[in-house]
Amino acid sequence: MSKTDPAGALARILDRDKAKQSDSINVALPCKVISFDPVTLTASVQPLLKLSGSEPAQILSVPVTGQKMKFELDIGQGPQEFETVMRPALEQGDTVYVVFADAEIKNTLTGQIAAPDTSRRHSRMDAVIVGVMPCSL
Repeated sequence: MSKTDPAGALARILDRDKAKQSDSINVALPCKVISFDPVTLTASVQPLLKLSGSEPAQILSVPVTGQKMKFELDIGQGPQEFETVMRPALEQGDTVYVVFADAEIKNTLTGQIAAPDTSRRHSRMDAVIVGVMPCSL
């Protein structure tokens, strides 16, 4: 007659639950650009890491960050300050780095403080493209 170790059984149950919870937390992934809209600055991307048995689903309408830069140039009349905005120029097939927000970001995309409409955390629905990976530069 075999006895089941209650502590061992509980540890296995807790390990499975911990793994399941960890799998639902998204932090960041390298992705391939499927399409890019230069007007709305959004892209559809395909995650490149296969973390389960099936192919990862595409992530749609992902905002893409740009850059605002200030710099000084001295062109003979003393230093002058310039400001420029760099808009992303992604192409199909580019490899980008995508991060996932701590909470829903939809209501904050206008630049205003806002409460999220949902309680979701680290969801792929709250993805933002933050850069282009070196292999695509």
